[in-house]
Amino acid sequence: MKIRLILATVVLLALVGTLYWSDHRKSADDKKASADTPPQILKVDETAITGLQIKKKDAEPVALAKNSSGTWQITQPKPLNADQGTVSSAVSTVANLNSERVVEEKAADVKQFGLDPAGLEVDISEKDHKAQKLLIGDDTPAGSAIYAMLAGDPRVFTIASYHKTSIDKSLNDLRDKRLLQISADTVSRLDLIRKKQEIEFGRNTEEWQILKPEPSRANSLQVGELLGKLADAKMDLSESEKDSKEAASAFARGTVIATAKVTDASGTQELQIRKDKDIYYGKSSAVEGVYKVSSNLGQAVDKGVDDFRNKKLFDFGFQEPNKIELHAGSKAYFLSKGGADWWSNGKKMDAGGVQDLIAKLRDLAASKFVDSGFANPEIEIMIASDDGKRVEKVSIAKSGNGYIAKRENEPALYELEGSSVDGFEKAADDIKPATPPKK
Repeated sequence: MKIRLILATVVLLALVGTLYWSDHRKSADDKKASADTPPQILKVDETAITGLQIKKKDAEPVALAKNSSGTWQITQPKPLNADQGTVSSAVSTVANLNSERVVEEKAADVKQFGLDPAGLEVDISEKDHKAQKLLIGDDTPAGSAIYAMLAGDPRVFTIASYHKTSIDKSLNDLRDKRLLQISADTVSRLDLIRKKQEIEFGRNTEEWQILKPEPSRANSLQVGELLGKLADAKMDLSESEKDSKEAASAFARGTVIATAKVTDASGTQELQIRKDKDIYYGKSSAVEGVYKVSSNLGQAVDKGVDDFRNKKLFDFGFQEPNKIELHAGSKAYFLSKGGADWWSNGKKMDAGGVQDLIAKLRDLAASKFVDSGFANPEIEIMIASDDGKRVEKVSIAKSGNGYIAKRENEPALYELEGSSVDGFEKAADDIKPATPPKK
């Protein structure tokens, strides 16, 4: 009994010693890790930063302020819209600035580090009228880092070069260089004014419609592509004053291509595009000056209404229709979807044959649009899709060697190739009842 008690006591003492040694070792390791970890120069809540002022030698200070909606604006040297991505990157770098090492704990002379005066000074304004000043100096002798310090803190640090790159921005770096201050996703209306024709587009939920010169379906991809190019059009700020004057002269004498007007919740902006020789120029209502624009943009606005029309005869796209009715002369076809199967007059039909017909109807598209020639339709098609919410009716009439189609309640006339009509008629003829399963 005494032997067991002695053994238990020895084991307990061993455990206590192990725990003490472990805790002592862990505390020592934590202290060593803390000593080895470079201190953080700045730690600020990004959302609390309300202003930045960037001062560089031989350059005007650039001041930025966040407005009531949380958008950054340039306030000095003159009011300008700011590039939100570039400013946010600089703010994020300043708010969470880590050092690589401490050079001196109490620097007596900071001139040797290029910090008096500093090559780059960043004044940070925070909520509740708090303010901090970051000083950035010379490169280290090895050139892999930069000297930096915080005003009021005697320590001199080194920071990674890429931190300075993110902060050291000029006025042109920080300003919004878009010719139109828009987001393509929020535009509700687009007007394209050309000498020959004015085209007006309106957005209906996610789909675009042509409103002028006459209401018709628009190819949303084509309209979206044009809008994307307008939203991406940027001014070239690398041009000299002489180049800017030459651009203005070229614009004044150039041929008018088009004026694009875009409307969103904030109002309407417009971009005039002209061409002189082989170069396109743009003048925006949102920014001052005339700038060169890409030939892709110039060609994108130089299009007629037919280029933006939806040439597809049916809108059901890749949705599976619920019902198809087709009348071609004396022939009639009635197909309805029940579960996973297609039925006609109470008979289950071969799924492959029905899918072939659907594919050919889906691909029906105008080779061009015409103004006349539709009379005495020979073919009538009705397709219901989206659980019957979308019902499309199309009439097709013979015209010469081809056909002309018209959608119900639409003025547009679609010219169809004869082969495409023959194709879906043959597909309808080829549909057979499903083969019954073998016993």
